[in-house]
Amino acid sequence: MIDFLEKQHSPWQSILLLLLLTFACSISIQILVIVLGLLTNANAQSFLSSGGDLSALQNTPFFVYALLASSTFGTFYLPAIFLQKREPYNLYFPSQNKNKYLFYILAIAGLLAFGPMMGLIGEWNANITLPEGLKGVENWMRRQEDASNDLIRNLVMVDSIGLLFINIIVMAVFPAIAEEYYFRGSVMHILHRIVKNQHLAIWITAIIFSAIHVQFFGFFPRVLLGAFFGYMLIWTNNIWVPIVGHFVNNATVTILAYYYTTQGKSFEDLQSYDNYPIFVYLGSLLLTAAIALLFYKKSKSNINYGEGLD
Repeated sequence: MIDFLEKQHSPWQSILLLLLLTFACSISIQILVIVLGLLTNANAQSFLSSGGDLSALQNTPFFVYALLASSTFGTFYLPAIFLQKREPYNLYFPSQNKNKYLFYILAIAGLLAFGPMMGLIGEWNANITLPEGLKGVENWMRRQEDASNDLIRNLVMVDSIGLLFINIIVMAVFPAIAEEYYFRGSVMHILHRIVKNQHLAIWITAIIFSAIHVQFFGFFPRVLLGAFFGYMLIWTNNIWVPIVGHFVNNATVTILAYYYTTQGKSFEDLQSYDNYPIFVYLGSLLLTAAIALLFYKKSKSNINYGEGLD
């Protein structure tokens, strides 16, 4: 037993191993997809000559889907799985209370209840301007945001049920599982071992989760979303609750995009925020708080990684 314990990794060793696995898996999987694209004439040459700009592949959407799916799979899912296999003494993907469907319902209800407030925060974030001395940085951030939006627009604004189904798989199912395994499963667990405080681990993970998307003018709503997913995990000790919440959040956007397209509306219409009276925002906050309190009380297991909620 002593021998076994001596072989356990420290949290710093775990985070280093996770980063190495991330780099290795991400590069390997994407190289494989690009090679297959070259062999099948899927316009992979355009992708390479553009320096990895996905917008250069607008005429070959299925190759874009393959790159996005492989990126999600290689960058997030595989490293998390390999880390768990390498460190079986750490429970990175707890699944207690797996059949308690009330938790899934409350998770979805909480996200829906916070919708108006999330929209208000998103609008504020989208209109942030930096000081005059940082205008160059702001312009770069805007260009990055526009490039990201161009890619998303070309993928989600579809009027075909077949493409909608692919969008749900590639942009909702895959990211929900892979990113929750990686961030709430692996990263949050390791950070909790380092900082010794669950709340701090949740918020640091949420910040990393948002930053990794490189969408600066949606940074704060995504941090809040990441924090929601973190608390879902520690209150239920079930990784599938935040996975379901993540899926519903992403799938809602893809389905709305399909609906807007069939109604002749634009991507800009999809991105626009509705303005509500102040009592709607107050109601959103109060309802979200009530659902969160009920969620907490209904949770039979407030234990995460062997310790109680701080």
